Amino acid sequence: MSTTPAARLETYNFADIWEAVSDTVAEREALICGSRRLTYAQLEERANRLASVLSSAGIGRDDRVGCFLQNGTEYVETMLAAFKLRAIPININFRYNAAELAYLVNDAALSALIFDTDATDTVEGALESFNRRPVLISVDDAYVDHSMTAPVESDPSESRHALADVVNYETALIEAQPSRVSRQRSSSDSYIIYTGGTTGMPKGVVWDQEHAFFACIGGGDPLRMNGPVSSPDEVLERVPDFVVTQLPIAPLMHAAAQWTVLSWLYAGGRIVLTRGNLNPATIWSSVVDEAVNVLVIVGDAVARPLMDQWDAAGGYDVASLYALGSGGAPLTQTQRARLARAMPQVLISDGYGSSETGAQGTSRTSGDDAVNAPDMRFETNDETAVFGDDLSRVQPGSGDIGRVALSGHIPRRYWNDPIKTAETMVEIDGVTWMLTGDMATVDTDGAVRLMGRGSSVINSGGEKVFAEEVEAALKSHADVYDALVVGIPDERFGQGVAAIVAWSGDGEPDGDTIVAHVKTVIAPYKAPRSVVFVSEIKRSPAGKPDYTWAKAVATGAPNRD
Repeated sequence: MSTTPAARLETYNFADIWEAVSDTVAEREALICGSRRLTYAQLEERANRLASVLSSAGIGRDDRVGCFLQNGTEYVETMLAAFKLRAIPININFRYNAAELAYLVNDAALSALIFDTDATDTVEGALESFNRRPVLISVDDAYVDHSMTAPVESDPSESRHALADVVNYETALIEAQPSRVSRQRSSSDSYIIYTGGTTGMPKGVVWDQEHAFFACIGGGDPLRMNGPVSSPDEVLERVPDFVVTQLPIAPLMHAAAQWTVLSWLYAGGRIVLTRGNLNPATIWSSVVDEAVNVLVIVGDAVARPLMDQWDAAGGYDVASLYALGSGGAPLTQTQRARLARAMPQVLISDGYGSSETGAQGTSRTSGDDAVNAPDMRFETNDETAVFGDDLSRVQPGSGDIGRVALSGHIPRRYWNDPIKTAETMVEIDGVTWMLTGDMATVDTDGAVRLMGRGSSVINSGGEKVFAEEVEAALKSHADVYDALVVGIPDERFGQGVAAIVAWSGDGEPDGDTIVAHVKTVIAPYKAPRSVVFVSEIKRSPAGKPDYTWAKAVATGAPNRD
């Protein structure tokens, strides 16, 4: 498929890159969600129309536009429209209740909130808690008309929402101008991604777009195989004549999905989105029907149900698939091995990173190498280091544990949190480093071996136990479907290791058997002293663990002495 050269690209601004690429591959299919299919030209037109709507409402540079949306073309359109105006799209968990929504709307000081009509009750319940009322725009699936030329079968002005002064998304786009909104943009325009808030309230991480382009979006190298570009023009030079089709399973409110979608759109790729709760059968059908080349998952939380469906169906014809990426949550050796045995031709790229660092490290394996690869071991670059408590580097092979840090392309700051910014952005030997909450050691070959989040460390009898290590040991048991580990008060040890386990075996769940198994995988002192069985582990739509819920469940469970 041929490409059309675009005008010179002079910045790493997200909107500038998008517009240059969309001009280059205008007739390519860009975005698919269910029956909706948009070419680059159509997606560009719809983003322009939405930018016109937002601009008419007074939205401009550095204003925040909330995306309270499930996956759909509208989410991508909202991001692109905001970037065009030098405004900032804000990711919001679509499962938030009214209080959680109000917190984020106020923390981000949103000027506009775009939401699915199904979330109207939540928005209405949060309104009285808003510090100021943002422009409200509702997306109603019943009236979506993606051609902009076909007649609207029903009147979209009769939307199901009951709120006053709410703009209907599709009506507004039909009435808006399709021409580009002209702005003098910059590589330093702001981009904000909110953290998942797995152990507390979510925090906004503020990036310059140039730094985010390289740290988060691949720097013009979506597969991270060829290295980053050296100039903006090279982004266009790298757009291939063939189309790569990518399917991100995570919701776009999650950094991993946002970043992979943008990275492939900036490479002229074709994105397949799925909507609603995880449906493994639908995922595999989409991979087959759309000839997906790159599948992106979120650790075990997605890998296990996918492979359960694979086994139940007797496999699928996935000859088109050549790469599978995982990020945002650990992919254990058990599930990596299942993926590799089922699809030996697929390169499995297990990524490590965070909202504060972007994609910081990877582990790439396939076939037998993937089956035998160790957990949580990643190759990094010279911009990654591990520092001890005294801010000295952890030496390779020392066995010492420290905090993972990143230099070079790093965020500007935390949003509304100067104390957190000062604590995590430090200068060491004249270089500014972003200290993450991840703890790790460094192997003799320089690879970083993650131990877990510092916030999840359990201090039991003076020994540090990392929750993620125990979780991986639990999930290596054939009958453990999912598991979380937390620390709970213990009179003898200060903190005790508690496990919450989703059981998948045929017989009755047996905590003693589970604990005995864990002791064969890791040091016995790390094994859970209490085990609670539940029907399902509570996770975010992106597969992130809810440790607050887990601690509440674990509290009061009897110890196993």
